[in-house]
Amino acid sequence: MTTSPHAATAAKMPPQIPYIIGNEGCERFSFYGMRNILTVFLMTSLLLAIPEDLRKAEAKEVFHTFVIGVYFFPLLGGWLADRFFGKYPTIFWLSLVYCAGHACLAIFEDSIKGFYFGLFLISLGSGGIKPLVTSFVGDQFDKGNRSLAQKVYDAFYWIINFGSFFASLLMPVVLKHFGASVAFGLPGVLMALATLILWSGRKKYVHQPPRGANPHSFMWVVWTALKSGGLGMTVAALGVLLAAYSLGQMGSLGFVAAVCLALVLVMGFGGIGASLQLDRARGVHPDEAVDGVRAVLRVLVLFALVTPFWSLFDQKASTWVLQADQMSKPAWFQSSMMQALNPLLVMLLIPFNNLVLYPALERMGLKVTALRRMGAGIALAGFAWIAAGVLQLWLDEGATVSIVWQVLPMRC
Repeated sequence: MTTSPHAATAAKMPPQIPYIIGNEGCERFSFYGMRNILTVFLMTSLLLAIPEDLRKAEAKEVFHTFVIGVYFFPLLGGWLADRFFGKYPTIFWLSLVYCAGHACLAIFEDSIKGFYFGLFLISLGSGGIKPLVTSFVGDQFDKGNRSLAQKVYDAFYWIINFGSFFASLLMPVVLKHFGASVAFGLPGVLMALATLILWSGRKKYVHQPPRGANPHSFMWVVWTALKSGGLGMTVAALGVLLAAYSLGQMGSLGFVAAVCLALVLVMGFGGIGASLQLDRARGVHPDEAVDGVRAVLRVLVLFALVTPFWSLFDQKASTWVLQADQMSKPAWFQSSMMQALNPLLVMLLIPFNNLVLYPALERMGLKVTALRRMGAGIALAGFAWIAAGVLQLWLDEGATVSIVWQVLPMRC
């Protein structure tokens, strides 16, 4: 059913939306504010006891282990919200955990154990709320104003990059001139403000109750299909064995690469195995549940690529920062400030894509779907890493390379 022009005109923006967007802007500043100076702090302060030739590898290992936590804990946050507490209570309480993590970073700047515990709390808090805030926004709309949801999501994504942009510019300067306690404490203040803004709108939100246990969830349908035996179970078991082998090679591959490869193997082989005999789940589960799982499995290969995509993307806050340290740049410019370019481009490209590029492509007969956008993004990410690799080869050969060259992979 389409929305009539009159209904679209009469639709009103939910009054609680500004609270959620304000919360997200402050939270993203706090996250990117600490994340974008983390590698520099590890290299120049916390890990000084480690020999210099080993320090870069250790700093990258710590950073990406933290990032893995950020992308793992959404599973926990989503499960807690859906099964027990609902979205708002889960977001609020995990936000308090998030604040405690920032406090640990500011207090334990000279203690490896205390600092790492703070990183754990931030990965738990940030990761736990990650899948909930976006869907919580969707809960605030009904049939009468659903036409406004896309505008809100565009504003939502824009404010994320707004917070990231200023955090990337300001926090390296704060770290240099005021020290780690202030540099990690300021994002903590912003996270506390984000939590306060969220709490202030608590009486205005639409609250969806938790759904409780679902015997026909995605995982139960997949397990029913696989446990019936046959070729599908063999394929899925092969994926588990290969994943176990990958984890066993952690010493040579490194923790981050081994874990990411293991996740891709389990998702890829498990998805193929389940799709081979998914119809065996019919009768045990409703047809609509089985058909829903089949629809997800059709795009599972693309989602399996999301893991390496984000693993590569987040190296812009570790490997690319260390690369930028080797490049020529103005004396006032800090290497981590280069990360501000990415959110700046996103803020510019969101209105350009929606107002110019996508309408032009659709006039040419090319429908711009979400999956096509994701596929194009993954392809461009590949080109970005080729460009970054070429820059590193130049540096390894002893060439003087301007930091301006990092604009090329950033633009991809």
